Amino acid sequence: MLIQFRFKNFKSFKEDTILDLSATRLTEHSDRVISLGNEKLLPAAAIFGANASGKSNVMKAFRYMVTYVIESFAYGGDENDKKNMRKRPKLTPFLFNEESRNAESSFEVYFIAEELWGENKTFKSYNYGFTIDRDGISEEWLNSKAKTAKEYSMIFYRNREELDLTGLPEKSRENIEIALEKETLIVSLGAKLKIAKLKNVRDWFYRCNFADFGNPYENAFLSSLIPDGFADDPEIQKDVIEYFSAFDPSIIGFHVEVMEDENENREHIKIDALHRMGKDQTASIPLEEESGGTLKMFALYPVLRETLQSGGVLFVDELNSRLHPLLVRNFLITFLDLGINTKHAQIIFTTHDSWQLSNNLLRRDEIWFTEKDEEGISVLYSLADFLDEDGMKIRKDENYEKNYLLGKYGAIPSLKSFHVSEEN
Repeated sequence: MLIQFRFKNFKSFKEDTILDLSATRLTEHSDRVISLGNEKLLPAAAIFGANASGKSNVMKAFRYMVTYVIESFAYGGDENDKKNMRKRPKLTPFLFNEESRNAESSFEVYFIAEELWGENKTFKSYNYGFTIDRDGISEEWLNSKAKTAKEYSMIFYRNREELDLTGLPEKSRENIEIALEKETLIVSLGAKLKIAKLKNVRDWFYRCNFADFGNPYENAFLSSLIPDGFADDPEIQKDVIEYFSAFDPSIIGFHVEVMEDENENREHIKIDALHRMGKDQTASIPLEEESGGTLKMFALYPVLRETLQSGGVLFVDELNSRLHPLLVRNFLITFLDLGINTKHAQIIFTTHDSWQLSNNLLRRDEIWFTEKDEEGISVLYSLADFLDEDGMKIRKDENYEKNYLLGKYGAIPSLKSFHVSEEN
């Protein structure tokens, strides 16, 4: 489970920024607080804010970190071996300031991972992070803490002058020293070299999923995906039907046809949704002809299923887009109800839908806001930490939605009337 994500100098976030999923000492919805190791954690975080305030950049910062951890073993290397090289993701620091434009960016997480030692399962806390600039990795560190320990102990540390691999098996150190490139992370390389300690960390990042519905290209891509095994496994189709029945009971089945394209030498899958029409009649509709909301829920199913099964973290940008508020609520309850969410999966999502700002749905420490100042710098803050004009914290019986729209918590657009010129 994710405890905390910390980053600095990425896109609109110039200063040190923290998204914390630790439960504070609030009394509301205490039944959803997850006790793991010595931590008390939350299953959800909702990020509200005006357009262009930086909501999506929080997710993009975490996605950058995940991508770099998973893929960087293939960055750098011999220029003559371009076939086996991957292009590292573009780093975008805060650009509206000369100093930050040329400064390094940093990414850090605290998380708890489940580990298997023989027949016994145990939980260990990790602190992992790195700093990066145009020339590559300038610093990287990994620390761990057992359930009974009070302090983190170092597994490795590196910067451009120092490399300390003390916490790794002696046989593995030489391989890392030989193969490590300036663009490569030790965690990524070590996982590729099958070093168990580093593979456990890398695998935690593998369990992070993303759905960016604010990006039209990714939106189209997600809508074209189908769950693994959906084409030929009736049980998976049955699971999808049950999932759909939660918001569209008229869908009672699917007709799946695998079609071969001889020109492209590959298979295409044609899916029709079967709808109940009256008592004894059905109608077949091509899936692509379904409503935008239905297609979005179909696109969400694979990442939802994978996240719930693995106990991972799901990031969704613009969760509310094309979905009824009650459907969004139902989707969130899948994570908030620990009777359903037995693997302790987490969801972090951005939204414009103030209807979800309800003390009947979210705790104050699950509600976050982004706001951008006149210099273009975004900040992220929690409702649980927010102080009103009298220096008082927000009460749990306040009307969060009403007060947010009135501007009490900030993070709303500054609106002016606009006029469209008429043609002469």
